[in-house]
Amino acid sequence: MRMLFAALALAAFAAPSVARDRGHVPEATPTGTPQRCIPISNMRESHVRDDRTIDFVTSGGTVYRNTLPFACPSLGFEERFSYATSLSQLCSTDTITVLETGGGTGLSRGATCGLGVFQPVTLTQTTGPRRRN
Repeated sequence: MRMLFAALALAAFAAPSVARDRGHVPEATPTGTPQRCIPISNMRESHVRDDRTIDFVTSGGTVYRNTLPFACPSLGFEERFSYATSLSQLCSTDTITVLETGGGTGLSRGATCGLGVFQPVTLTQTTGPRRRN
């Protein structure tokens, strides 16, 4: 039964992340102690920023920035991933797999990459590009 829950969580989280500014990694200020794990049930959305950076947003509005130890090929381009865990948490010891868009065949599995720690952050709000006078 626990594996069924994990599979359902995987399917729910495999959807594309919300991406507004492709390739833009907003500045972030650490707001607490890095966490090794975050509960899956608290995750509301994710924002893939580039091949090494994912921001996870909880239902309470806390943002956890995960900086992968190494670049994950095509993560920033595809902006979607899946994961599998037998626990009710996503941890720094877990891996993600990039979901790639196939030519008419749906999604295929891409690179599998390790996660880093989950750093609670406050993102710098930007209002748009600055103009030069």
